[in-house]
Amino acid sequence: MQALSEQERQLIDKIRQFSPLQIAEIEDFIDFLSQRYSDRQLVAAAAQASEPSLAQIWDNPEDAAYDDF
Repeated sequence: MQALSEQERQLIDKIRQFSPLQIAEIEDFIDFLSQRYSDRQLVAAAAQASEPSLAQIWDNPEDAAYDDF
């Protein structure tokens, strides 16, 4: 088992000061943050994956006049 970092130990000490109900709220917030981070990664990956196909649409002589704006 990996030893805890100082930051992890401090966080655990802080969490131990809360009631079980408050710890449940903390856990919900951590889950929210994890989901938000995961969603952002998914959006970034989708944008990156669609970039080559969209480049064919954006990079054409007919639309070159719009590139100056």
